[in-house]
Amino acid sequence: MTSLTFSLQSLKLSSPFAHGSTPLSSLSKPNFFPNPSRPASVPVIRAMKTMQGRVVCATNDKTVAVEVTRLAPHPKYKRRVRMKKKYQAHDPDNQFKVGDVVRLEKSRPISKTKSFVALPVLARGGRRAEGGGQAGNDLGIPLESQQPV
Repeated sequence: MTSLTFSLQSLKLSSPFAHGSTPLSSLSKPNFFPNPSRPASVPVIRAMKTMQGRVVCATNDKTVAVEVTRLAPHPKYKRRVRMKKKYQAHDPDNQFKVGDVVRLEKSRPISKTKSFVALPVLARGGRRAEGGGQAGNDLGIPLESQQPV
């Protein structure tokens, strides 16, 4: 037994961490430990990503293709140019037609290419924006040209 402890004491370790020669505070802290200032049960809140675009294809069942246009600076000329991108969005009731303006809201992945849900755009007055129909007739009263003779 004494020979075992003597052999362990005589054993030289080459690691600088063996006898505390390097302080642990100088080491980088791992990032997989939870943050002690925030409880672990509270989920991280991320902002919902929403965009607005125009429906360009509505032939598929429960899916619409929405084209979103944004202004971005040109990489070389630094002038703002229109950039277009198409997204596939979920339309469970097949309510949107080509030309409708919709709001895309980020959701869980529904399929390989669909991770947005199409929602109707509310007008500034709080009503749904309707494409066509009675343009300019906010009161619901029929115009003279629409009254029966």
